[in-house]
Amino acid sequence: MMIAPHVTAPTLAHTPGVEHAFLSRAGGVSKGIYAGLNCGLGSDDNPEDVHENRSRAARILGASPAQLRTLYQVHSARVVDADTAWTGAPPEADALVCTRPGTVIGVLAADCAPVLLADAAAGVIGAAHAGWRGALDGVVAATIAAMLERGARIENMTAAVGPSGGPDSYEVGPEFPVPFLEQDTTNAGFFVEKTGSDRLLFDLPAYVHSRLTLAGVTRSATTGQDTYQDPDFFSYRRSCHRNESDYGRNISIITLRKDV
Repeated sequence: MMIAPHVTAPTLAHTPGVEHAFLSRAGGVSKGIYAGLNCGLGSDDNPEDVHENRSRAARILGASPAQLRTLYQVHSARVVDADTAWTGAPPEADALVCTRPGTVIGVLAADCAPVLLADAAAGVIGAAHAGWRGALDGVVAATIAAMLERGARIENMTAAVGPSGGPDSYEVGPEFPVPFLEQDTTNAGFFVEKTGSDRLLFDLPAYVHSRLTLAGVTRSATTGQDTYQDPDFFSYRRSCHRNESDYGRNISIITLRKDV
C-alpha cells in the first residue's frame, strides 16, 4: 500500500530558520496494525521498531535520534522546557517549548490535534498535543505564554494545526458540549447534529485553531487531513471501530535550524 508523504503547513514552511513536519505513516518499519511510522512508545508495538521509527522521524529534520524530545502525554495544559535534556522517563505534560537550534520537539497524536508554533525572529518554537480536554483546559494558550516568557512576540508567531479527527468524523454524545458552552456560548458553532442520531459531530481542529486566534496568533492554519478517514494516518477511533487491540501514533515535529 502506498502511503501519502508527510504534511507541511504553508504558514510554517515559509518561516525562515524553522523546519517542521506532520508525519504520516510513510517510511516506517512497524508491521501489522502498527504498519508504518508508529512513533508511540506507549503502544504495544515492538519497541525496537518504534525506536527505529523515531530515529527516522528525527532524521527527516536533519537531527540525530538523541536530539528528539517528546513527552508522556496526559491530556493536560502543562508545558515543559525542552532546552534541558532529561534522562529516564519523559515528563508528564502535553506541550514543549525550545530555543536551542538543532533540538527537535514533537508531540504524538492519533485523532487529537497536534499544534506547532514558531517565532523565528526570537528563536522560539513550541509543540502542543491538543486533545479535546487539553484544548478546553488551555494547552494552546499555555504554550504561547511559555514562548512569550522566552522572548517570543505574539505578532511574530506562526502556527499550524495538523492532521486530526475531522468535523465529519469526531462523534460525541449530546452531553459533550456542556463545558465548551460554559467556556463560551459561541463554541456552539463547533458542533453540528449528526443526521438520524442524537449524537453530535465536533470540529476539533477548528476549535483548536480558534484558540490560536483568540490568543492573537494571526498567521495560523489547519492542514485539513482527517486522521479517522485517511488511512495514511493512525487513528484511535478507527482502531476502536475495527475492534483492533491497539493503535499507532503519528508524530509532529519542529526544529530551529542550526545554520541560521
